[in-house]
Amino acid sequence: MSLLVDNIGELVTNEAGRGEGGPLGIRRRAAVLVEDGEVAWVGPAADAPAAERRIDARGAAVLPGFVDSHAHLVFAGDRAAEFAARMAGQPYTGGGIRTTVGATRAASDGELRATVRRLHAEALRQGTTTIEIKSGYGLTVADEARSLRIAAEVTGETTFLGAHVVPPEYADRPDEYVGLVCGPMLAAARPYARWIDVFCERGAFDADHARAILTCGQAVGLGVRLHANQLGHGPGVQLGVELGAASVDHCTHLTDADVDALASTRFDCMCHEGGHTTTVATLLPGAEFSTRSPYPDARRLLDAGVTVALATDCNPGSSYTSSMPFCVALAVREMRMTPAEAVWAATAGGARALRRDDIGVLRPGARADLIILDAPSHLHLAYRPGVPLIRKVLHNGVPQ
Repeated sequence: MSLLVDNIGELVTNEAGRGEGGPLGIRRRAAVLVEDGEVAWVGPAADAPAAERRIDARGAAVLPGFVDSHAHLVFAGDRAAEFAARMAGQPYTGGGIRTTVGATRAASDGELRATVRRLHAEALRQGTTTIEIKSGYGLTVADEARSLRIAAEVTGETTFLGAHVVPPEYADRPDEYVGLVCGPMLAAARPYARWIDVFCERGAFDADHARAILTCGQAVGLGVRLHANQLGHGPGVQLGVELGAASVDHCTHLTDADVDALASTRFDCMCHEGGHTTTVATLLPGAEFSTRSPYPDARRLLDAGVTVALATDCNPGSSYTSSMPFCVALAVREMRMTPAEAVWAATAGGARALRRDDIGVLRPGARADLIILDAPSHLHLAYRPGVPLIRKVLHNGVPQ
């Protein structure tokens, strides 16, 4: 069935050079034709083809659906008291992850599934049409496998994060735990995962352990992602670039060499045969908001030519938000991004962090994921923070 979304006041296509809006490829007075879950045509509303159904955007802005490329939705328990303690001055160390591990291990499949589906639906209502979901709160062979199996019920972008922290039972045997992650745990997780990730930080995994785990994942066909440089300067960014990671995430504390390394990977296309592909810097401002930590310097990265994505880092401890519009507003206010840069990072940037070219963009052949704002321009996502501006969401061409 064909569906025409017309009377669009401002259409963000993310097709640079195709419209008047710079990298957002903005078109005015536009329309989008959807057929069989894909975008079939984009152009002036006056030239729109006939369709079996029609949605009148009433002059509002239409954007690609948000692409949240970093989220931790498979968990149990609550860490509100930890949040309150941080607001009272206690620093964030990442140690609370083990609290969630205990609760997650004790939860039933049904309880974990209910949390994942609740948060997935919550994100969809706020315009997120693609979301990556990590494991990492089980840290046993069985619990990591079931976390990924449950995540795979709602998304194809699943990430094995058995190397989140060393669990308490291996506190004095980290090498042995790395062996478990690289062996039985990876084997059990592999059928449900597209990616592998490591939390490469003090108190978690050092560069040698991270390299060993990530290369084992690469050997069985998983793409590489990396938590890097959140809590302080460290080797994570350089390691991610070395291994050709799709994304290094957090990037709060960077040296000039880190920025140069990220910039050196930039390639203007999504990928090319036999060539080098961009390592994206995925910034997670919800974590800084929730931990009262310094925000990443997005302006420094952008000015150096680094490809930047925005994501929520939705998790129960350090960033319990599923709202990409909130992260866009934070990026503009706190990280010196322009509204256009933040919107691109939350859509096309997230797609690049997942090495996808069928999402985060509105062009013929792309997946028909789009959002209609209750506002005339993308600027309102930052201009009106906290206001529910998502009027309608289409996912795979289906109104939600």
